[in-house]
Amino acid sequence: MLTSISFLDSALRTFQLEAQAIEGLANNLTKDFDMAVNAILRSKGKVIVCGMGKSGHIGRKIAATLASTGTSSFFLHPAEAFHGDLGMIGRDDIILLISYSGNTEEILRLLPFLKSQDNTIISMTGNPDSILATQTHFHLNIQVPDEACPLSLAPTSSTTATLVMGDALAVALMEARGFQQEDFARFHPGGALGRRLLSKVKDFARYDHLPFITVDSNIRELIYRLAEGQIGLVMIRFGDRTGIITDGDLRRSLTHVERLDEIKIHQLINFHPFSIDENAPVYQAEELILNKRITTLLVTRNEDVVGVFQMFNLV
Repeated sequence: MLTSISFLDSALRTFQLEAQAIEGLANNLTKDFDMAVNAILRSKGKVIVCGMGKSGHIGRKIAATLASTGTSSFFLHPAEAFHGDLGMIGRDDIILLISYSGNTEEILRLLPFLKSQDNTIISMTGNPDSILATQTHFHLNIQVPDEACPLSLAPTSSTTATLVMGDALAVALMEARGFQQEDFARFHPGGALGRRLLSKVKDFARYDHLPFITVDSNIRELIYRLAEGQIGLVMIRFGDRTGIITDGDLRRSLTHVERLDEIKIHQLINFHPFSIDENAPVYQAEELILNKRITTLLVTRNEDVVGVFQMFNLV
């Protein structure tokens, strides 16, 4: 029969060991990091990442992060490379080889071919004196004092350190390239973030059947148009400006009168509602709505109000 055992201590110990491994990376940094970043920035080719086993899994993530943040990159399995995939490596490509020991056979076998093509080679190892570290142009030291694995066998702290070093490389390149939200969105058009950053206000604005009333309208017409419009407000044109009355404005006014006909429409109008141009990015509309704690923005075209935008219309 299984007894109730808490594994919190094990989890906390793992967190502590891996956190210490990451903190220790700061002491491992050398000028090779700067030189590796500069080499990638100058390169006309791609960054091709190679690794075996767990290093390969981390390498795939590093390649994906680089590719999505402005640095053309892909992962190449070192074993597959010797069965035809070496043809994927161009002379202008920069190769990132990952091996914690620095002596992984499948990785070392790539060196003669890469050197014959004069490829720039970056290595990530936990052993600065390894064959791989000493045979590459730039070495990124991912050495950790201990694995989180109690047997010190399963790559745990070392793979975390590798991942973080890859993230540091990607972030440095992003900053050097001036990579912005809009750039990120171009590489993620299918995701929610990509749609949010690429979409314009006009893609989600409502333009038809907008609820308008006049300054001379009575309270009955106001209530009817509020219900019919189903956007929580009505709009009132006066001259070249547009004001609004929200359902909240109406509710608050009811606390000050005994009869509906005592409510004066013109006293409820907000003559300075928030608005946004229809060609503005959706994220700017979202930020304005959240910062101002409102639910609706008037949408303008050439400064004329033509629609409304509400966050719950986003899909």
